[in-house]
Amino acid sequence: MDIKENFSKLQDFYILSVKAPLGIFRKPFYFRDIVEQMDYMGTGSLFIVFLVSLFIGMALSLQISAELAEVGMKMYTGRIVGMSIIREIGPGVIALVFAGRVGSGMASELGSMMLGHQVDILRVHGINPVQKLITPRVVSAFLMLPVLTVIGDAAALLGGYYISVFVSHQSGSFYWGQIKDVMEFDNIFSGLVKPFIFGYLISCISCYMGLTASGGARGLRKATTNAVVISMIMVIISDFMLTRILLYAMGASL
Repeated sequence: MDIKENFSKLQDFYILSVKAPLGIFRKPFYFRDIVEQMDYMGTGSLFIVFLVSLFIGMALSLQISAELAEVGMKMYTGRIVGMSIIREIGPGVIALVFAGRVGSGMASELGSMMLGHQVDILRVHGINPVQKLITPRVVSAFLMLPVLTVIGDAAALLGGYYISVFVSHQSGSFYWGQIKDVMEFDNIFSGLVKPFIFGYLISCISCYMGLTASGGARGLRKATTNAVVISMIMVIISDFMLTRILLYAMGASL
């Protein structure tokens, strides 16, 4: 694959990423498709997000409690768990789960439509494939990942509470008091901005990989795998970049 072809694909991706969200402002409006995708991404991902977040909160609280107990500071478990979950671990882990479940689904579904020439049929009937297929998915991911992140954060904090109270024998009211203390604007803003960006990136990457699938079943497998792998890599890279930007914007000393 030469450099020219790589730049051409990158250009196509950027064009798709710009056209997809703008499609919501153009007629015809596919609100029913958006609702269907929101149900698939949100309700369909709720259980796995809750379960993963719950056990991550429990594992994090268990590890932190064990480390802090050695220096006699176990009472600060809630504060460290809350800060870690709200700012970094919650948005990042849930985005990776979202990429694995929803991103792969989008890529495989669109890839199957491409291989079955269903996208070409839409063009023949005068329907814009980007507006019909991509816009609802991008908008739904942009809206639903933050919602899932809030639910996942709550589940993780609940898991941390269980370990702190029933395993480490700490005060439950003191734990929630520390969680309340970290619920500052800077922490909440940082934890809620990231999921919007992650949802947009995951949906655009997955949809592009699906639309460029070719070569039968093997090509579909490659497109789905690339969608998940590239989405995860971009989530991790963008998480670092967003953290650096937000810390700088909020005047944190590094």
